[in-house]
Amino acid sequence: MDGAIRKTTQMRRLLAGGEVVVSPGVYDGYSLRLAERAGFQTASTSGAGIANSRLGVQDTGMMSLHENVDACRALAATATIPLMADADTGYGNAVTVFHAVRMFEDAGVVGINIEDQEFPKRCGHMKGKELIHPLEMAKKIEAAARGRRDADFIINARTDAIAVEGIEAAVERAKLYAAAGADMIFPDAVRGEDDIRRICDAVPVAVSINIGFGIRSRPTTPLIPVRRLKELGVRRVSVPRMLPAAALRAMEGALGLLRHALETGEVVDRPDLLFSIDEIKRLMDYESLERLEEEFLLPEQLHRKYQAGKAMI
Repeated sequence: MDGAIRKTTQMRRLLAGGEVVVSPGVYDGYSLRLAERAGFQTASTSGAGIANSRLGVQDTGMMSLHENVDACRALAATATIPLMADADTGYGNAVTVFHAVRMFEDAGVVGINIEDQEFPKRCGHMKGKELIHPLEMAKKIEAAARGRRDADFIINARTDAIAVEGIEAAVERAKLYAAAGADMIFPDAVRGEDDIRRICDAVPVAVSINIGFGIRSRPTTPLIPVRRLKELGVRRVSVPRMLPAAALRAMEGALGLLRHALETGEVVDRPDLLFSIDEIKRLMDYESLERLEEEFLLPEQLHRKYQAGKAMI
């Protein structure tokens, strides 16, 4: 897409296009770069991924607004694709949401999820969720829409009502949130195609579905092919847990090999399981650093950096 187009506008155009927008959940620079390199046109921050990996705490409202915004700002600053963010409950009442939207907007993301749980919230697939009154949530959505300065910034209203109050209540909440100004509705922990179809049929805005990845995770939402989700009327699919879960499995395996090597005294070399330093350098575009050095450093500086040591060998 044209680099002059704002990322918020890019995201709006993708949602208005003919294909379902698939957003892997990212939580650090490595995961973002890999999602971009894999060809995904958008990504979204995983609130759980950031809270778990950056702070080492549970996804139960322990991460503050400023910690979340700071993490999103760092990612958005290097992102080449539109990046949406997880704003949990909006960190307070409707007035707080008004200001929180502006903070996320200034951080460079293209939109946020706001959910209708009581604070402290918890992961949508955990037990023990409690909901705020639907009218209170509608006011949060209204404040979010009023607070944004870029009309293309996306307000994605998440409801956890299916697991707490049932599908009928979830449908009514979805309609209320859309009428309050939500650009997208995100029913979490849907139980199957019927739930998805009913939400899509009920609202005049885009619907986003969160899916798990892998049988071992036993997601509340069953694994439904993206092609089928498109047929049901879904416009966006987020996959928030895939990358952190994959990274955890790989790190656990690598640490197990290291522990084995320490206990047996064997030398363990498994390049098939690890990125080489050259692969990391390519992923993080170290060549751009070298090009800048060639352009801006003095010849004698370049000589000291790259030639002087060779003369001593």
